[in-house]
Amino acid sequence: MVTFILSLLLLILGYVLYGAFVNKVFGADPQRQTPCYTLQDGVDYTPMPTWQVFLIQFLNIAGTGPIFGAIQGILFGPAAYIWIVLGCVFGGAVHDYMSGMISLRKNGASLPEIVGDELGSVARMALRILSLVLMILVGAVFATTPAGLLANMIGGDTVFGQNLFWVITIFTYYMLATLVPVDKLIGRIYPIFGVALLVMAVGVGYGIFMADGTMPEITEAFSNHHPTSTMPIFPGLCITIACGAVSGFHATQSPMMARCMKNEKYGRPIFYGAMITEGVVALIWAAAAIKFADAYDVTQFGMDNTAAPYEKLWAVMTNGGTGNPNPAILVNSVCSSWLGTVGAILAVLGVVAAPITSGDTALRSARLIAADFMHYKQNKIYKRLLLSLPVFVICGALIFVNFDILWRYFAWFNQSLSVFTLWAITVWLTKRGATEGTFKYGYLVSLVPAVWMTMVCSTYILIAPEGFQLHNFIAYLLGGIVTVGVLVWFILWANGLKSKV
Repeated sequence: MVTFILSLLLLILGYVLYGAFVNKVFGADPQRQTPCYTLQDGVDYTPMPTWQVFLIQFLNIAGTGPIFGAIQGILFGPAAYIWIVLGCVFGGAVHDYMSGMISLRKNGASLPEIVGDELGSVARMALRILSLVLMILVGAVFATTPAGLLANMIGGDTVFGQNLFWVITIFTYYMLATLVPVDKLIGRIYPIFGVALLVMAVGVGYGIFMADGTMPEITEAFSNHHPTSTMPIFPGLCITIACGAVSGFHATQSPMMARCMKNEKYGRPIFYGAMITEGVVALIWAAAAIKFADAYDVTQFGMDNTAAPYEKLWAVMTNGGTGNPNPAILVNSVCSSWLGTVGAILAVLGVVAAPITSGDTALRSARLIAADFMHYKQNKIYKRLLLSLPVFVICGALIFVNFDILWRYFAWFNQSLSVFTLWAITVWLTKRGATEGTFKYGYLVSLVPAVWMTMVCSTYILIAPEGFQLHNFIAYLLGGIVTVGVLVWFILWANGLKSKV
């Protein structure tokens, strides 16, 4: 419990202290007019209340990530707490804030255009393709996942118990959310879901202090406790917990809200604050999962109640029919047990609404990304439909594809996207420091997480079963060589820039 409380306090202090420093490094200017006024079109560029923008940003980046990822991540042990706190404060929140604020300064530009401006045309094209692929994949999977959950919950032979009905319903909503003005549908529905998700987190957080069971402390953090995975904590944990720490997907969502912000002074609570809030949610669910499992009677699974909490957790969230782990099972059990009927309702909102609120904005982001690189205005509905139609067709076709193999690569692609974003931010800050002479070493706020995530992603694909399956030592060596190579490239480039200024 001590480790959990300290981690929670550090996240809050991270926002108060480091968030203020990062905001100062960027140089937010309250006097600068934002794109929602200078490019106002009533569709994508439209002023919205700050509280509403925050909740939309929070749900855009959250989905089920900070819940399911944290539950799976705590299986590695209390190291999950360390990664959530340090990753969120020094990595994810910086990543989200800077990408959102740079987009703001570039008139709401989408991520591929930001990266291309800083890392070159090859990176621009790569990010255009990678981002579009990721957005379509998110839209497809986040239609099938909640559809399956709803069909299973309702059951029976009626149309409402059929998976196809819910897939069509959810995908129809996705199309509407992609096409209509952001404040007409997303702006009205998201605050309800956002409040529900936060209330659920607060309720579960209360349960952590009141329910039976013990929680492992930081002393157990330096060994791998996962009952089934052979993946080492590094880089496995950094890929498993993405949305609660660092996630490349977030940078594709931040430009959407950069187009709706009324003032640069709100960047810190909206971008940095939403990421810290997500970190708090992840921390709560990691702690709740392990404490709930520790007190659970696992004799029904043929296990001894003296088993390690990590083994118990694996048993509690495993689907008896398929034998596969499903964090949604644990979410439902925790909410129903700790929060009663209200908790059961919130659990439904958490495991069904959360993925929907990421799937719809993913397809909207795909439209905006395509519109940016095609320089195609989106002020008319027929223009938005024309650009979105190929996205809908591809996403609709992929809904019926088996993603069991393909989706295993998503987590790695997602974190690889953060690598591109962090390096682009670092280059932008370096250029700004060299030309304006303010915060010459401000680029360090993104350089450190950029180096870290480069090592994470290069090492993971070399070790992982879906990757090259190399021996750990070889993977670490090669990953280190790649990381050092990229760092040397940056140092040489930065020195060359200084000599020109």
